[in-house]
Amino acid sequence: MLIREFIKFIEDWAPPGVAWERDNVGLQVGNPSEKITNVLLTLDVTEKAVDKALDTNCNLIFSHHPFLFFPLKSINTETDLKSKIIKKLLENNISVYSAHTNLDFTKNGVSFQIAKKLGLKNIRFLHNAENNQYKLTVFVPEEAKEKVAEAIFSAGGGIIGEYEKCSFRTEGTGTFLGSENANPVIGEKGKLEFVNEIRLEVLVDAWKLNKVVSALISAHPYEEPAYDIYVLKNKNVNYGEGAIGELEKELPEKEFLNLVAQKLKIPVLRYAIGKSRKIKKVAVCGGTCASLLGVAVASGADAFVTADVKYHEFQDGEGKILFVDAGHYETEVTVLDEVKKRLNALFASRNEKVGVIKFTAGVNPVKYFIK
Repeated sequence: MLIREFIKFIEDWAPPGVAWERDNVGLQVGNPSEKITNVLLTLDVTEKAVDKALDTNCNLIFSHHPFLFFPLKSINTETDLKSKIIKKLLENNISVYSAHTNLDFTKNGVSFQIAKKLGLKNIRFLHNAENNQYKLTVFVPEEAKEKVAEAIFSAGGGIIGEYEKCSFRTEGTGTFLGSENANPVIGEKGKLEFVNEIRLEVLVDAWKLNKVVSALISAHPYEEPAYDIYVLKNKNVNYGEGAIGELEKELPEKEFLNLVAQKLKIPVLRYAIGKSRKIKKVAVCGGTCASLLGVAVASGADAFVTADVKYHEFQDGEGKILFVDAGHYETEVTVLDEVKKRLNALFASRNEKVGVIKFTAGVNPVKYFIK
């Protein structure tokens, strides 16, 4: 498998278009035309991770945190660690691909994996993405409707939740009168024509729109296809921030905190006491998500598990929700297991012997002193 095929597989799951606009996701270093030997999975691209890639014959590193987040002003391989790593990567023909907030904001991404670790049921997004979908409407002659529809679907249009090829179709009559320079597929130029047509409507994610419109135009029989694009305010059921679900059974507050510490393998939890001593409905969000506190409270959750919570943010949650800081590293690293599972299934389906190695020497740089 080529690296570009790997990239397509990951981005079909976690499209870059859903990422935070100032994030830097995608290929960080390397050549997409290279054939993959083995893949190393890591939260961060460190010198130890690169050494592990060399030891295990991995020419591709997948990381969650972008290796290159801020623009480089210089590459000094004598004094700068990142520059030294870049030099080692290039000298050994190792590529780096990063999926960050696009993996945070996708279904079964970072937050969904925390929810699964905690044993939550009925998992859904805590806050669905908004304002990133369009309604595409095209008018097509009856005999060409399936060809045009399939072109739209193949380009990524018509996906709603767990359903593909979603559309709405109504019959009607289209009219047109071609000029002397027209070349109509149906009827004659200079003559008013009446044609039985289908109004075909589909939802399209913003980052797929150009590709879908191009596919539509290529498949449409008319010289000048008529189509409309409407901006939608809908909540996107396929993408969003955080996750929420319910425990199998209600737990006392201390038992729930013990569950979080055990499942996420963290020795110390910081938290603010909520209003309920019993925990059933739980909101989670991997990484820095204290900004979703209000959403978690409004959802009726008894607890909100995230990371990087500040003093005054804890104050805002106190008495409203059990507000738990479970660590940035601990709330994100679990997604690597899901990436590994998906990649192993991909390579097996193609009968390719590509190893997928999870970097287990990666550790949280934040240490805890327990008296």
